[in-house]
Amino acid sequence: MKNRNFLLSFILSISVFLTSNQVYSQASYDTAATYIGNIGLQITNVGTTGRPNVRTNPTGVPSMRYPINSGIEHLFEAGLWIGALVNGQTLVSTAALDAASGYSTGAAGFEFTGITEISQKSSLPNSPLFSGNAVSHQDYNVRFTDSNIVIPGTSIIIGDHTQPLGAVVNLETYAWNFNFADFFVILNHKITNNSNTRWDSVYIGYWSDLVVRNVNITQDAGTNFFNKGGGGYLDTFNAVYAYQVNGDDADFTRSYGASQIHGVLYKGEYFSPKNANYLNTKGYTPPTVEANFWNFRSFDGSDFGTPSNDLERYAKMKKGLTFDIPQGPNGILAQAGNKIQLISIGPIPSVEPGETVDFVLALVCAKQIPDGASTREDTELARTQLLENLNWSRRTFLGEDFNGNGVLDEGEDLNGNGVLNRYILPEPPATPKMKIIPDNKKVTVYWDGNALESTDPISRVKDFEGFNIYITNPGNDLDQNLSEDLKLVATFDSSNNETGVNNGFKAIELPEPIFFEGDTTPYRFKYEFQNLLNGWQYLVVVTSFDKGDTTFNLTSLESTKTAAVSCFPGTTTSSDFETNPIGVYPNPYRTSAAWDGATSRTKKIYFTNLPPRAEITIYTQAGELVATLQHNSSDYVGQNADWFSRYSSRNVEMSGGEHAWDILSSNKQAVSQGLYLFSVRNLDNNEVFQGTFTILK
Repeated sequence: MKNRNFLLSFILSISVFLTSNQVYSQASYDTAATYIGNIGLQITNVGTTGRPNVRTNPTGVPSMRYPINSGIEHLFEAGLWIGALVNGQTLVSTAALDAASGYSTGAAGFEFTGITEISQKSSLPNSPLFSGNAVSHQDYNVRFTDSNIVIPGTSIIIGDHTQPLGAVVNLETYAWNFNFADFFVILNHKITNNSNTRWDSVYIGYWSDLVVRNVNITQDAGTNFFNKGGGGYLDTFNAVYAYQVNGDDADFTRSYGASQIHGVLYKGEYFSPKNANYLNTKGYTPPTVEANFWNFRSFDGSDFGTPSNDLERYAKMKKGLTFDIPQGPNGILAQAGNKIQLISIGPIPSVEPGETVDFVLALVCAKQIPDGASTREDTELARTQLLENLNWSRRTFLGEDFNGNGVLDEGEDLNGNGVLNRYILPEPPATPKMKIIPDNKKVTVYWDGNALESTDPISRVKDFEGFNIYITNPGNDLDQNLSEDLKLVATFDSSNNETGVNNGFKAIELPEPIFFEGDTTPYRFKYEFQNLLNGWQYLVVVTSFDKGDTTFNLTSLESTKTAAVSCFPGTTTSSDFETNPIGVYPNPYRTSAAWDGATSRTKKIYFTNLPPRAEITIYTQAGELVATLQHNSSDYVGQNADWFSRYSSRNVEMSGGEHAWDILSSNKQAVSQGLYLFSVRNLDNNEVFQGTFTILK
């Protein structure tokens, strides 16, 4: 009888749903990740962000990785919540909630389905995805809805989702590569009431499981992966944040992940607690931003308990923790645990059928500043960079709205178009396009001169001032945070002005631009790094910077460092075995080389002076085959050696004449100590070179 009553109830709910909501077709599950700046964030077309399996599969696309070339992730999963009163009934639609494995098709709490796949465009003129309608350097756009209670095209019923709001969400995400804006992604949810019924007392929130761990280092699994987190709430910036308190990888994280509400655009007004005075003059009750934390799946009814139904979820969005959240190292949130965060804003008085509101949120990362001996504590000093980054995120959202009232006031129309424009940033000069040439014990970098012609969109003047040249030290890569280790080695600055050192560009400017095969870029400048160590990784980048502008209170701005290229000095290709015999280094190899990683699969030795195309075969003294390596200088960047996938950055240049071996057999077993024979066959002329090397343990 109970089963029959449930079936009748379910059929009735479907009937009511079909008469009041549109059923949407289902786009295939789709994901994309930001890569333009220094934060890698995965988004989906089902309303979630993050990649839940990043903890067990650290290779591949990031979840919420910062810096982007590190292994430091800041998010398990996150998603949109929308709550409202509909004909007096409390309804909440959720894109994500507490689930051990994250999103799965039809799982309870994952109530949105994709209408479209994810599209991309860019405001960068030299991008193949350039669009005059793009907001940022990398825009993603996708639509999803809570209107379906059965996954379209299947018989899969979405768990506990019998009364959808009928919301259609057009999500736009914005990311930039500027140094002062490459640590956040803004998510603009354009939420449309596509039902036939008004939503009243609307609250919109963002559920998140912010988890700061270095997935390349940690050995923790299961519960131990999640129970190391601390957190906090910053009322000034309407942001909740998380950091790592302890754990086996604690020395390799030291950063924050945060979720920050910028506000809601509603009926032409900007709804935010920061705009309370203006909203009062318009007769609106200003909204509040509420922060909640709870322990993962702790259904105990306490302040830190997990909400288990729509009434409890709506109550959480409506009211944050009922006590003053202690901040800092002695606060309750600083205690290590598996904490879930929810940040929400409301109430929005009502949303009529067909109306749209914009809910704008940012996901922000920042380095944790060590505070004396208390390097793991969440102190005021530790949060310095987090506050700066949250401020830049807010400044980016406000754009021309300097005073944050949602109205274009006198003196705010920077581009003179008579419209309040958000997401307007000052711009540094263009990022130099580089050509990196590794060679024996040196690296040469060439770059173009487009930065010299850059015009700032706010000051509207050509304000290029100079170039900065950076490189890392050998061995920096092992701390899993290579981009943060870039050291300034040279600055070349425009002469005959009152800014900078005025040393000019004579030392680096070429007499005539040079071109490389297959590349139409005219390279005008050149710099050589000398006396480098072969086989070691160096990260190299050239940035441009401007003069700044005191009229607009702008300090000098520098182009992105995320264009850095990872390069390995070494011998170039040679087909003359007699003049340039094949070598192996280090030889002998003793236990591990200084560049080796922490595991048996992240070791390497190099073969040098290789032909452009070669086959390297390694044998034991007894003549047993150990491994065979295929070398092609045109595309070799460390393939088949785990060291490179773990410690190397995304853009890699190698000298061409060297090839790394991971000291593992063809079936990936560790080899024993002893003398080994090798042969190198030049695939272009079949000449063979033979030699030996020794492994000592």
